[in-house]
Amino acid sequence: MFLLRRAQNSICTICRYRSYTAKAAAAGSPSESSQKQSPAATPKSSCAADTVLTGLNYLKGQETVLAKPDEWYPDWLWTILEPKKLEYDGPGGKYERAERRKENKQRIKERNFMLTQ
Repeated sequence: MFLLRRAQNSICTICRYRSYTAKAAAAGSPSESSQKQSPAATPKSSCAADTVLTGLNYLKGQETVLAKPDEWYPDWLWTILEPKKLEYDGPGGKYERAERRKENKQRIKERNFMLTQ
């Protein structure tokens, strides 16, 4: 988990601007602009391939770490930062437990805030 955060922070500091791999369609051609782009055409990562990722190589004498093309990474990698979506599975299930934990955390935060006043 630590390495994932470290990698995410260093990637964000290097690649501050998102770039597109395909050029935009010409404004004069309505046939191309009416077609929807497929999800595979939009870039998933914020860095282009072969971008030097500084901060990931922390061992002496190792070669520099380069970003790979988006196709090289597994599909689950792009969904890590999305929040979990639990479905209601009846009383006593995971959904109910998660909701109860959220309520308890909020109650503790409110109680701690009132103790500081």
